Amino acid sequence: MSLSICIIGGGMVGAAAAVALAKQGHTIQLVENNPIDENKVLSSDQIDIRVSALNLFSENLLSELGAWQHIRKSRSAEYKRLSVQDYQKSPLIFNNQEIGQSHLGHIIENNVIQTSIWQEFSHHNISVLSDLGKLEGILHHNDKETLCFESQTLEADLVVVADGARSHTRELLGIGTTGWQYQQACMGVLIKLDAEQQDITWQEFQPTGPVAFLPMQAPYANLIWYHHEDTLRKLADGDKNNLKDAIVTNYPELPGDFEILKTAVFPLTRQHANQYSKSRCVLVGDAAHAINPLAGQGVNLGFKDVAQLVNSLSKEANIAKALKDYEQKRRIPNLAMMSMMDACYFAFSNEITPLKILRQSAITGLSKLSPIKSQMLKYAVGHYL
Repeated sequence: MSLSICIIGGGMVGAAAAVALAKQGHTIQLVENNPIDENKVLSSDQIDIRVSALNLFSENLLSELGAWQHIRKSRSAEYKRLSVQDYQKSPLIFNNQEIGQSHLGHIIENNVIQTSIWQEFSHHNISVLSDLGKLEGILHHNDKETLCFESQTLEADLVVVADGARSHTRELLGIGTTGWQYQQACMGVLIKLDAEQQDITWQEFQPTGPVAFLPMQAPYANLIWYHHEDTLRKLADGDKNNLKDAIVTNYPELPGDFEILKTAVFPLTRQHANQYSKSRCVLVGDAAHAINPLAGQGVNLGFKDVAQLVNSLSKEANIAKALKDYEQKRRIPNLAMMSMMDACYFAFSNEITPLKILRQSAITGLSKLSPIKSQMLKYAVGHYL
């Protein structure tokens, strides 16, 4: 059954939904007020400070959509090892050989991922609408959804809401959220690194919060620093030499000298929609769940939403039943991942002595328990295996 589907939001997850559903034979209208300039992104030497750590599941999905071939022609960095360690303690290192894979994932700029998916639009029945103005209301009918924009009205059999954590569409639908603001913020620091291509991404949990290293295509890398928001903003807004000194002082040793190119500070939020659908409208990606970015799982969860939505629609002709199936299959896994990230965040950021001893014992024990360690790694790469 072919449906007319309107997708609100053309970011990484919304764009992936557009191609995946178009490949299923549906007619797609993608509403994106700020369409990406594909030629500008691909020809620019400006590096995006926003990056994602795509796991093997996401890579497989993007390959099926035809987008991975475009990513391979652009900037990306394969990583084969993943390290987690407590402050100044021995690390727990996962590697690709433990699960018989050539790598664990790729670190890729968000605009490169988005652009690569958009390049597939021309091969499918996808129309991009960028001049409709603000969405002012949604009218529900038995078999249609009417979207009332400032300049035009659209009708669709199904509406996919992919306009991010601050989703205006979700608010219009009257779908509430639960969650909280963390007591910290996160700073991303884009650096130019005087070192060869790195194949390891690592996180160290410090008393003030985690710090992380994400290798991008050489000579670039991304540093992540959790701390109090006012501390991070002072560092970001101040002299770059002072920031560099602070990084050298607070970070584990980096693989070479570096130059700071860009910084960005953003608050940390956990948010989960109280329901994933209403009438013939369904939430995907950050519109449904905003997760602590501790392990870079946000976009991977969004891509899993897309895969499940396509699967649910393919096996159930009744849209209401399909959306119910989608929510049943995705709500608990999303909640489990959110809770697991919170547990790691709070456990490793706590300096209570018994907890410090317990978590170091856990890291030491896992290093020796190969089967459990391998299962954890398989989960991290998205149950791809």
